[in-house]
Amino acid sequence: MHPNLHLYEDVLANNSREIKLPALPRMVFVAHGKATIGERTFKDGEAWCGEDAIALKAGASGATLWRWELAADGGAADALVGNDLTSRQKLTARLNTIPQGRLLLRGDSVAFPPGGCAYLHRHQGPGIRCLYEGGIRIDTHGRSTSYGPGGAWFESGPDGVFAQAADRPTRFVRVMILPVSCLGKSSVEYLNEEDKAKPKSQQYKIFADLPLTWAG
Repeated sequence: MHPNLHLYEDVLANNSREIKLPALPRMVFVAHGKATIGERTFKDGEAWCGEDAIALKAGASGATLWRWELAADGGAADALVGNDLTSRQKLTARLNTIPQGRLLLRGDSVAFPPGGCAYLHRHQGPGIRCLYEGGIRIDTHGRSTSYGPGGAWFESGPDGVFAQAADRPTRFVRVMILPVSCLGKSSVEYLNEEDKAKPKSQQYKIFADLPLTWAG
């Protein structure tokens, strides 16, 4: 069976109760505010990643969290429930193109200058992206779709994608499931020979490169 990759948005009130999440491969990105995750405090633009059960709690000004989880069917922690939080599923994708063998969870962000682009390319595994700032147009399968901040989309990995950033600084956050052979290496392959040597405008920030022990 193919696993699913889930993305949730959890909005926690200030000094919310502690929330416990079961063991699963996941990344939690702080989109706004501060939150204690495990034994550390994370602020805007920082992320926690791991496979263990964790507890999280918002700080004095509350927090908005983006939570990616890899799980078998029915195995995700699902949207959170409580009087001091709002939680919703932003996107779920069935990973039909997940690589064979040992897996790597990569969490990173990709930033573009105004008008920057990512030439036609593909990756070695599937993933879910969520736009943090700016605007972006994604061209794939003969269709163009534009996203604003908070918009989420799925890329299968093998299918070619062209990305065009808006006329302002643009950044998205993503989690991809890759073969473990990608550890410390780029997963991108440019599909047009003439694009391979061109200067690339995007910049990457790695939050996690986590070889998984998870077996589904």
